[in-house]
Amino acid sequence: MELRELRYFVALAEELHFGKAAERLGISQPPLSRAIARLERRLGVTLLERTSRKVTLTEPGAVLLSEAHTILGAVAAAERRTQQAAQRRPRLVLAVKSGTGGELLAELLDAYREEPGAATVDLLLCEGRQPQESVKNGEADVALLHLPFDSTVGLDTETLSTEGQVAVLPASHSLAGRSRVRAAEVAALAELPMARWPGPDGSYPEGPGAEVQNLTQLFQMVALGRTTVILPESAGTDLRRDLVAVPVLDAPPVTTVIGWPSQSRLRAVADLVRVATCL
Repeated sequence: MELRELRYFVALAEELHFGKAAERLGISQPPLSRAIARLERRLGVTLLERTSRKVTLTEPGAVLLSEAHTILGAVAAAERRTQQAAQRRPRLVLAVKSGTGGELLAELLDAYREEPGAATVDLLLCEGRQPQESVKNGEADVALLHLPFDSTVGLDTETLSTEGQVAVLPASHSLAGRSRVRAAEVAALAELPMARWPGPDGSYPEGPGAEVQNLTQLFQMVALGRTTVILPESAGTDLRRDLVAVPVLDAPPVTTVIGWPSQSRLRAVADLVRVATCL
């Protein structure tokens, strides 16, 4: 398979419309149609079902779409990291979930800045997607991840800290005055259904809770009495005055790890990881 064909296929599989995919690629429809037909012949499978009204992805097509994302992400990562290795002063991109890891992140950046020959660290704040995906597709060199919520498949990791979890509630709620609660009590609050976060494909799970993409949205919805959430206790520090964080006794502990690609050979990544594990 050629990378150009994979890029064409990904555009069509995501748009499910030949005209829109061709416009996105900056080409006309005939070469796009020929490329897809050629790819199907080479693989011996039907990737997309076409009718006069719509284009749909077949099961083999769905498999190739997932694999193509991985392949194209790896190519983009290789290009960026190769170019980065030639820079006189290296730069690192650190992916983190927006609004999380505040104190640990600040401590890490301050400590690394003191290292001789430290790289410039750019932060990639992830909203509506997972930091580990940014590392895998080459947008970031390293990420702060939280187990058991984030996946570390394909990454090397080092553990940085472990903490409990808290329920974030409106300050006026009856549970807000408690010193601790249980997860079942929070889940049973019919008037405050649990918030829903998007999955890797951008879709939200079914449920009555508010759809949120970041902590700013989340805290606003909790303050309005529309939803609640159980989060790592570090995310519940410095809350706005109309919110309260109550420790959840039986919530599983959250482990923060620093993760990077298994094949990474960047000295700056190794130095950042070393500093992180010494905090």
